[in-house]
Amino acid sequence: MSNPQEEVTLTRDVIATLIPHGEEFTLGSGEKVTITHKLGGNFTVMTLQGMYRIAARDADALGEISIEATKPNKECGGQPANEDEIRENLKSVFDPEIPVNVVDLGLIYKVEIEDTEDRGRVAFVDLTLTAPGCGMGPVIAEDVKGKVIELHGIDNAEVEIVWDPPWTQDMISEEGKMELGLI
Repeated sequence: MSNPQEEVTLTRDVIATLIPHGEEFTLGSGEKVTITHKLGGNFTVMTLQGMYRIAARDADALGEISIEATKPNKECGGQPANEDEIRENLKSVFDPEIPVNVVDLGLIYKVEIEDTEDRGRVAFVDLTLTAPGCGMGPVIAEDVKGKVIELHGIDNAEVEIVWDPPWTQDMISEEGKMELGLI
């Protein structure tokens, strides 16, 4: 998924996450940024100070339209989401440095759903990262949680970052390897 790079001027202040450290910074109104990726509704941008992730909710600051309106309808009828549907929805979550979704990168180790008396229907997801110590881990985990709980019949989600087994490039799907030019 190649996105052409586009320079834009921020129309308002925005909280952005420094990649790969995961620290939040304010990018100011009027600052020029270059959009390098538009993935899963979020944006990876470059500034003179470094690379940042701007969340989908702040698309308007970039002069973009938010994809919030395209979210699945949590209240729609029908069967509650199952593990396969959760995995499919997680294909819209991306590591901001790698233009491949977390499912095809092989970062989702487990998806289980449990009916609980006190918390309703809870999805448990085990997520790993491509490298230990990646500061973007909590940001990616929050993206995963958000994509899970937006689905019909899921009341809550717990996302745990795990390291066993260690991630390797062998875990990338064929589609992901093609996207990265590995095959």
